[in-house]
Amino acid sequence: MSQPSTPAPGASRPADPRPGGNAGSPWAAGGTVFAGVLLFVDGILGILKGIAGIASNDVYTSINDYVFKFSVTSWGWIHLILGAILVLVGWGILKGASWARGAGVVLASLNLIANFMWLPYTPVWAIVTIAIDVFIIWALCTDRSNPSDLVRSS
Repeated sequence: MSQPSTPAPGASRPADPRPGGNAGSPWAAGGTVFAGVLLFVDGILGILKGIAGIASNDVYTSINDYVFKFSVTSWGWIHLILGAILVLVGWGILKGASWARGAGVVLASLNLIANFMWLPYTPVWAIVTIAIDVFIIWALCTDRSNPSDLVRSS
């Protein structure tokens, strides 16, 4: 006996997670959670970088001739404020907040630009942070799963 191709009236069938039935890449879904963790950690490191810049002008080298020259204290405040916001958005992504994904892309982009401008002060760490921000932007832009599915309840 063959099975009917349509379900019987009143029977439920599993709903497709997205129109078209494609659930999205599991790499991207896992990458979104990792992007939330990276935003959170990058924010904490930005806060520490900002505190170091504000507390002492001797921590980072001063650049004499540079197009994007600010005082080290100004850079410290930029990194401190941006880092605090990154922590909040990273926490929002980990909690599955719907606003956090778009905000994460915008803030990772701003952090990328700030670290590009910060290159002469700490070149290696700025390049590492830029690479992390590129991954965060990719992960948040490619995941098409439901944001509330990112965090599973116990």
